[in-house]
Amino acid sequence: MFQRFKQRSYELEDIDTGNYTPEEYEACISELQLVNRWMGDAHALKQTLLKDVEQRSLREFSVLDVGAGSGELLRVAATWARETGRRFRGVGLELNERSAESILEDSKEFSEISSVRGNALQLPFADAEFDYVMCSLFTHHFKDEQVVHILREMNRVARRRIFVIDLHRDPVPYFFYTTLGKLVLKNRLIRHDGALSILRSFKAPELASLGKAAGLHEIAVELHFPARLVLSAT
Repeated sequence: MFQRFKQRSYELEDIDTGNYTPEEYEACISELQLVNRWMGDAHALKQTLLKDVEQRSLREFSVLDVGAGSGELLRVAATWARETGRRFRGVGLELNERSAESILEDSKEFSEISSVRGNALQLPFADAEFDYVMCSLFTHHFKDEQVVHILREMNRVARRRIFVIDLHRDPVPYFFYTTLGKLVLKNRLIRHDGALSILRSFKAPELASLGKAAGLHEIAVELHFPARLVLSAT
């Protein structure tokens, strides 16, 4: 049974194949925000990217979130910036038109957040246009060679560092998700794709190796509770 965790799965998720109705997708966006709060994406962001801003004593900073979903982590960063008296500019990039729209819809109270439709494999931005470039629960949707290309693009448009938050491919979070998830999760996409996402994700040495293949420097991969890996690099 544990054999399946030794290597990444490349079985496509429903969200990648388009096997869903518009209603399922809308419900998926809403429920995914709750799942991400429970599973620690906001905590990982505060302990990595926002901590780096604080350590550098930056009074203003910009962030590009690649594959931003509904832009929840940009709102976390914007709220933190307001609370600490910093100026912030956040841009969420999404290939999916509905997701790009939802970033704006859900960020009406944050004029400092905008969205752009674009492809992560060819980011529509100039070199070093943002202080930081990040992505969350995004890279596991791609094959290794594509991840390498995405990391290069992220690094190209980042002045300071890039941060990649993704899942840890491990039996504990998988069985936790597949048992408890059946009790609390309602959306079919979340129930099916969430478990598969863990199988498609990474172990720390794998993520570090992809960073090296992308030509990144100062690579660090940390495990954050409960089941998040965070790669940071320049």
